Amino acid sequence: MTSFGRLVTAMATPFTDSGQVDYGQAVRLARGLVASGTDSLVVSGTTGESPSLTREEKVRLFSEIKAAIGTTGKVIAGTSNYNTTESIDLTREAESVGVDGALLVVPYYNKPPQEGLYQHFKAIAGATKLPCILYNVPSRTALNMTAETVVRLSAVENIVGVKEASGNLEQIGEIISRAPRGFLVYSGNDQDTLPILAIGGYGVVSVASHLAGERIAEMIRLAVGGNSEEASAIHRELIPLVRALFQTTSPIPLKAALNSLGFNVGKPRLPLVELEARQAESLRALLGRMKLDRYLVQEPASV
Repeated sequence: MTSFGRLVTAMATPFTDSGQVDYGQAVRLARGLVASGTDSLVVSGTTGESPSLTREEKVRLFSEIKAAIGTTGKVIAGTSNYNTTESIDLTREAESVGVDGALLVVPYYNKPPQEGLYQHFKAIAGATKLPCILYNVPSRTALNMTAETVVRLSAVENIVGVKEASGNLEQIGEIISRAPRGFLVYSGNDQDTLPILAIGGYGVVSVASHLAGERIAEMIRLAVGGNSEEASAIHRELIPLVRALFQTTSPIPLKAALNSLGFNVGKPRLPLVELEARQAESLRALLGRMKLDRYLVQEPASV
């Protein structure tokens, strides 16, 4: 089994006040997340605003973050889009700078049939030695990758798992039942983590772990260990935070939260915009009532 761990954070991309990628702050964020229980980082995924990053920015982020965290955590590079050739090229470049895996999202906009999805992902995986995790997120792509397609792809040697953000527990359960033993099924929605673990899923690719990684790691540990009562209590505790982080398009609320706590990650890049003032005020009030990860209550420079 490829060891990406059970808690994977879909990492935000920090920007400077002028809108440039803040690589130094990205390194500090990566180190803080790993110190708070994150096993692996998805760099340049949805939360990282991948559609707004240039190829050069992505590769530099992959390289600098991997160099910074070394063997303390894994880097899973978001390398795919709606163009198979471009996806292959970026995956190969990510491999060349030392990342540990690739996250491959369902193509958006061109909306291929299921056979197209199968051939697209098979072609990317065939062009790299990296272990690849599929990413099904119909709310973003307007296309659901079926359980049948995921199971077919699970037979490809280096396609090792799926980040499932469909919210369809029946479909997710079918993947868990039919895919080979060791194929990793991650929740792609924070609110679905405990239900997916309960039906045999492996872990989560989380947004909320930027703020409550220690609690999420504990919830997973309890759930895997069979302590459903205490795991459920943490799940219920985190519901208000998860709801707040997805009150509008992610990562808008996440960036507002980090900025309000003094860990500056800048504004989202257009076409995303900052959180509305009323929503930001409510979010700050919620954060004031929460126990946050230790890196957020330290000086960022000390991380």
